[in-house]
Amino acid sequence: MSQLGIVYALLGAALAVLLAGAGSSIGVGIAGQAASGVVTEDPSKFAKVLIMQLLPGTQGIYGLLVGFITLSKIGLLGGGMLDLTPQQGLLVLAACLPIGIVGLISGKYQGMTSAAAIGIVAKKPEQFGKAMLFPAMVETYAILALLISILSVTNLSF
Repeated sequence: MSQLGIVYALLGAALAVLLAGAGSSIGVGIAGQAASGVVTEDPSKFAKVLIMQLLPGTQGIYGLLVGFITLSKIGLLGGGMLDLTPQQGLLVLAACLPIGIVGLISGKYQGMTSAAAIGIVAKKPEQFGKAMLFPAMVETYAILALLISILSVTNLSF
C-alpha cells in the first residue's frame, strides 16, 4: 500500500516544528540584538532583558510539542505506525499548520515587540512588568494556534 499518507503526516509534524522553531529563532535573535545593547550600557539589567529575549522562544516549544503529539498519534513514537490513506495524512498535515504558520509569524513579531519592551526596560527598569505585557499580547495568538493544532491532531480518528 502507498506510504503517501504517512509522508503527509510526517510533513505536517516537520512543518509544525520547523516553522514555529524558525519564528522563535528569528524573534529571539531580534530581541537579543536589543538586549545586547542594553547590557553593554548597564550590565545590571541583564536578568530583565534576558527574560524579554526568551519570550519569543515559546513558539518553538509549541511547535515541538505538536510535532511530538503528531508522531505519537501516527504511531511513530511508541511503535505500531498507522497505515494512513493520503486523505488521512493530509488531515494530519492540515492540523499541524496552525502552530507552524502562526508560530513563524508570531515569533518574529513577538521578537520585535520584545525588542521594543527591552527599550522600555533600558530607560525605566521599574516598568518591567508593564513592558512585559506587550510581547505577552502577541503570545496569545501563538497559544490559540497551539490549542487548535493540539485539539485537531488529538481528535482525528483513523
